[in-house]
Amino acid sequence: MQRRLSRRGFLGQSVLASATTALVGPGIAGAEAAKSNPDTDRSQSEGLVITLAVNGTTRQLQVEARTTLAEALRGPLALRGTKIGCDRGACSACTVWLDGKPVCSCMLLAADAAGRQVTTIEGLAAKDSLHPVQTAFIEYDAVQCGYCTPGMVMSCAALLRDRPGASAAEVRSAISGHLCRCGTYPHVIAATLAAARDRNR
Repeated sequence: MQRRLSRRGFLGQSVLASATTALVGPGIAGAEAAKSNPDTDRSQSEGLVITLAVNGTTRQLQVEARTTLAEALRGPLALRGTKIGCDRGACSACTVWLDGKPVCSCMLLAADAAGRQVTTIEGLAAKDSLHPVQTAFIEYDAVQCGYCTPGMVMSCAALLRDRPGASAAEVRSAISGHLCRCGTYPHVIAATLAAARDRNR
């Protein structure tokens, strides 16, 4: 005589089968995945060991291959003056110098900066005094919420280093990629021109 399976019995067996699959299945699947790609887990867990020269100091750190320079600066190096705004290279809040040139650090892998000179807002000032552009930003009220300020200062300082007698048009061009939600551009231009005059005295 064929035994009929009750609804309760069917549900009980289904739950048991699901639990067994959950416990055993992933282990088997994981083992198969490891066989087919034995380097995946190792590369994800170990990451890359890179050496960065930042603000005149050489630092060694371990990062994931996908880590951007901005993330490395703010994370393991704890240099949080560099801001991350859009994370797409559109706002320039993360601007630093790479071998003396302003770059968006959110668009550069940390590994690609290895062996090159990185300067952040923390490394711009001399030991006992601010950079002239930093001083002028304070005097001309070019700092409002402050989020875009480090990137703006880095671009303006690079301009005056290369063009000590920069014009207002050149300052506007230098900051054209920077997004300031407070709209402090006129103050930034005035501050940079003032810094240029002070340096040329």
